[in-house]
Amino acid sequence: MTPSTPRPLRVAHLIESDGPGGAERIVAGLARALQDAGAWNVIFLPARGEGWLARELTGSGVAIEEYRLDRPLSPACARALTASLRRHRIDIAHSHEFTMAVYGAWASWAAGIPHVVTMHGSRYYAGRLRRRLALRAALAGRTRVVAVSHQLGGHISRDLRVRRSRVVMVPNGVRFTEPAAGTLRQELALGRDERLIVAIGNLYPVKGHRHAIEALASLGDRHPAVHLAIAGRGELEAALAAQARALGIERRVHLLGLRADVAAVLAAADVVVQPSLSEGLPLALLEAMFAARPIVASDVGEIGAALDHGRAGVLVPPGDAAALAVAFDALLTSGDRARTLGRRARERAVAEYDLSHMVRRYRTLYDELLSERIPVHSINRLPGNSQQRRP
Repeated sequence: MTPSTPRPLRVAHLIESDGPGGAERIVAGLARALQDAGAWNVIFLPARGEGWLARELTGSGVAIEEYRLDRPLSPACARALTASLRRHRIDIAHSHEFTMAVYGAWASWAAGIPHVVTMHGSRYYAGRLRRRLALRAALAGRTRVVAVSHQLGGHISRDLRVRRSRVVMVPNGVRFTEPAAGTLRQELALGRDERLIVAIGNLYPVKGHRHAIEALASLGDRHPAVHLAIAGRGELEAALAAQARALGIERRVHLLGLRADVAAVLAAADVVVQPSLSEGLPLALLEAMFAARPIVASDVGEIGAALDHGRAGVLVPPGDAAALAVAFDALLTSGDRARTLGRRARERAVAEYDLSHMVRRYRTLYDELLSERIPVHSINRLPGNSQQRRP
């Protein structure tokens, strides 16, 4: 690098978990894309974690650091993060979800660098006053808060009593790759006349899978050869299997576990369902849109906007198994409508939700923050500055 060449942007990403979830996948995609574009990235992960995120980034050039957070309030963790930000000469810190929003704000303030916080859909912070106060304090100064949905932005504004204009909206984005081949139908031994509904999402109550199973059971008379496959892992695996047995449809409900071949799973679907009770903007929905699948989804979070308010997918009230069943029936019996919705979904995904759009929006936000003046406490630590100055 010559003296006239600007130093590459150096970004730290901080996240409180490293399993295969939506927020973690966003961090991986963002860091990899920024790295490919010439920035230098490091991701701070919890020690003794699952290791999924680090494995996902193998060979990308993105650095991995671990932090230790052994109790809810840990000045030692904040000091260690601050030291790491300085050692890596980080220009901007980007934290994800509540815990690292607080510690990222603490460390970035001490290091004298701007800070971005992305909230991905969880309102974990809202349940207790001290959490709300901690997050409100974290959003002060040179911190910008990002919501992945307009609904979540409204919640943040009201919960934390901050101006809505201070909450930036950046929709999620994915990089979709067409599958080379799909074998799911063969795996499930489905006949040519059997149809398949697919759900992608970890097996947690908020994902609403039990309502999709209930809807499938109610379709038995009209669609006795329709199957439901759910790709994901989680605490409800045994409960969902028991529900299917109790409804007498255990042979038509398939719990696939965690899958690395999501694109191939989606390619096998006649219909994709997203029955969540609460969401921001789920990556599984965007992947189904890119795959041009007809989609039935709960009208929560940013899902309605992503599906063009019903013009690119069927929207139903959350938790309404009867409405899910009606929507399934309509798409399974009208191939033309199913294909039209799938085509519109693909067009929307390409126009609005490609990973490149999300990365560009975040880079613009980084540049805006970096263009602001350096705060007083940072100037005072620069070599040769022993007197307090105004920014």
